[in-house]
Amino acid sequence: MSWGTELWDQFDNLEKHTQWGIDVLEKYIKFVKERTEIEISYAKQLRNLSKKYQPKKNSKEEEEYKYTSCRAFLATLNEMNDYAGQHELISENMTSQITAELARFVQELKQERKSHFHDGRKAQQYIETFWKQLEASKRRFERDCKEADRAQQYFEKMDADINVTKADVEKARQQAQIRHQMAEDSKAEYSSVLQKFNHDQREHYHTHIPNIFQKIQEMEERRIVRIGECMKTYAEVDRQVIPIIGKCLDGITKAAESIDQKNDSLLVIEAFKSGFEPPGDIDFEDFTQPMKRTVSESSLSNSRWDGKSEPRPGSKSKGKLWPFIKKNKGGGPEDFSNLPPEQRRKKLQQKVDELNKEIQKEMDQRDALTKMKDVYIKNPQMGDAASVDHKLAELGQNMEKLRLEAQKFEGWLAEVEGRLPVRTEQSRRQSGMYDTQNTSAVNNCAQDRESSPDGSYTEEPSQESEMKVPVTEFDDEFDDEEPLPTIGTCKALYTFEGQNEGTISVMEGEMLYVIEEDKGDGWTRIRRNEDEEGYVPTSYVEVYLDKNAKGAMTYI
Repeated sequence: MSWGTELWDQFDNLEKHTQWGIDVLEKYIKFVKERTEIEISYAKQLRNLSKKYQPKKNSKEEEEYKYTSCRAFLATLNEMNDYAGQHELISENMTSQITAELARFVQELKQERKSHFHDGRKAQQYIETFWKQLEASKRRFERDCKEADRAQQYFEKMDADINVTKADVEKARQQAQIRHQMAEDSKAEYSSVLQKFNHDQREHYHTHIPNIFQKIQEMEERRIVRIGECMKTYAEVDRQVIPIIGKCLDGITKAAESIDQKNDSLLVIEAFKSGFEPPGDIDFEDFTQPMKRTVSESSLSNSRWDGKSEPRPGSKSKGKLWPFIKKNKGGGPEDFSNLPPEQRRKKLQQKVDELNKEIQKEMDQRDALTKMKDVYIKNPQMGDAASVDHKLAELGQNMEKLRLEAQKFEGWLAEVEGRLPVRTEQSRRQSGMYDTQNTSAVNNCAQDRESSPDGSYTEEPSQESEMKVPVTEFDDEFDDEEPLPTIGTCKALYTFEGQNEGTISVMEGEMLYVIEEDKGDGWTRIRRNEDEEGYVPTSYVEVYLDKNAKGAMTYI
């Protein structure tokens, strides 16, 4: 089926149809372009999402990724980043293989279509012009024939009239012959033009127009084939990334399968294990016997780290000054003695490893400079060997400092590893007990450790100098005050060495008087005798308030 033979008279409709075909192509180009924009936007959102949940460097979040579940989540974020890259690839391929190619094809198609229809209009105009010439020749032949007939009739009339002169008759006869000759000439011209027109018209409708329409048909079929190929490419671009996307999803699945709940549980133990032992049984205290000081074998005093130290007799406490004593809010001592033994050991080991790495780094630099110096000595033209000496000396000093530092931490580490302590009663009660005693830095157990605001322990010897409150005029004022009345009694559950201003030392099992309740800061004010009173951690004593005071309450 050919448009040239079947649609020989549908020039205008073909022109409209081919224009519609180009519009369809441009619509498809717009569709693909919008799809690429969606892919780019989606990829950007995925990347932003992945970046948003990536752990920040040197932050607490980065430490959390030692757990397998967090590492699996990080792997998921990385896979999603690669997943986003595949969508960017889809956009890039669709733009280069479809949008750009189709845009060029449409421009070529428009030019070709314009050329074909220009040729068609030119052929149409030619045949129309020739038709007009044929019509003019026909009208001229018709007119000349009519003129010849009138001239003949006039001659015959003049020839029959006896009154007309012979000259007039001859003149009429000549005029009739001229008109007749003109009619014959017009006839011959009309016949010639008609034959030529018929020939050209056959050429027009059977050769020229079919050829032009055939080219237009081929152009339209190429357009149809091209849009089909682009649709296949559209699908193929998506299909090409499916294996990579599948690998991304497989990576997420593999990361999920790598989660090890047992391993994470062990990491929790490593992170928070204190190294203490569980508490032992508490001895029965017989209150039917007179009040006396007793020391339980399971008390804190028997679980010393650094050997037993006798409780310091308490002098008269400046009790009113206690709330104003300086709190221990520093970053902790250098030897990490503010941490439980197991955590301290891990921190010290980590510090030793870091120092060894730094020492190795300095040694590598020294070796490199030594080799450079040897090269300079052998080849002076390459450089001055003396210029390296200063740097070598500097490296030597740095290495010596690092070695001394490493030896210091190794000594602390050996000390901890050689005598991990038995856990004390206070540290064994509950993990939250550290937080209840973080309002001031005082010794809270027989390990000579102090509670700090963050709930950790601090060695007493290194902090004692900071905890002293200068004696001021206020001391005398408080010394002259009347002693507070007794509001109850208490029993010391554990030994406490009050080595800071405002605290008082007690022995396990000792009975004392309560003169001020815990006001929410974790400390209770007690009195041993007229000259000895001070604060002890509330969790170290069992308080029995007089019923006529505020009712019996027990702090455990």
